[in-house]
Amino acid sequence: MVELKSPAEIARMRVTGRFVAEVLGELRERAQVGVNLLDLERHVRERIRERGAQSCYWDYAPSFGRGPFRNTVCLSVNDAVLHGLPFDYALRDGDVLSMDLAVGIDGWVADAATTVIVGTPAAEDRRLVRATEDALAAAIDVARPGNRVGDISAAIAAVAHGYGYRVNTEFGGHGLGRTMHEDPHIANAGRPGRGYRLRPGLTIAIEPWFARTTDHVVTDPDGWTIRSADGSRTAHSEHTVWRSRPTVRKC
Repeated sequence: MVELKSPAEIARMRVTGRFVAEVLGELRERAQVGVNLLDLERHVRERIRERGAQSCYWDYAPSFGRGPFRNTVCLSVNDAVLHGLPFDYALRDGDVLSMDLAVGIDGWVADAATTVIVGTPAAEDRRLVRATEDALAAAIDVARPGNRVGDISAAIAAVAHGYGYRVNTEFGGHGLGRTMHEDPHIANAGRPGRGYRLRPGLTIAIEPWFARTTDHVVTDPDGWTIRSADGSRTAHSEHTVWRSRPTVRKC
């Protein structure tokens, strides 16, 4: 069931969104050559503790995962793109790192992700990251009352195909608010004019992610980390967005 939020409830989500954006900005600065993923995880834990927030990932146990998730941020390196478990790994020059953070404050959630290239960027990696960012911008542009979820999905796929990337539809965007995952599901490819009709008060996380040369994924033995099936590099961008007035806002 889709729950539409009031302007007051969206204002409370905005508070959470600002915090998520702050922490992801800090992680972008800290993600340097030689930095250990576990140090990034520790930083997020401390920031959440200081703020009195709640991690949406800690103890998260969906049907597709293996047991409860025991970290506060998803850190996915190179061919890993989603649900990456932080582990004892020092970042190397040229690594592509996707960072996905979902937090609740006073009962209201925001979810966002960003991808950075550590040290010296390869041109093809910069292009891949830019494609996810362009797809996110295109999706936000059509996330307007009267349009449908399929319009968002189609906008993402059009950008991906324009860059020459294939699209996986197993994992995508979603509604959120009181919890991290609510209806509706927002696939990263779809048909315009189809699906749930967008309306004011709808709060969603839009999250295009692409792999360079495949649309197939595999899951690590840890039961969480999702990688491109052919080992090609990946990127992921995500924002929480809502409609309370004619202009889209981002958390």
